Amino acid sequence: MHRHRFRTRGEARLKIATWIADFYNIKRRHSANDGLPPVTFERHMIEKRQASTVLLRTAVA
Repeated sequence: MHRHRFRTRGEARLKIATWIADFYNIKRRHSANDGLPPVTFERHMIEKRQASTVLLRTAVA
């Protein structure tokens, strides 16, 4: 993408969107995420945060 000149704004948007989709492969497993795909890892993190918030609220109440 660097230093590439696009003929139209639409062409640029399509190429950049394609590059991002290829670069950020949501199905590829990542060692930094304990071998989980990014979407699965994020879902687990959200669930853990929600459970932690519930525990904290019940402990304070």
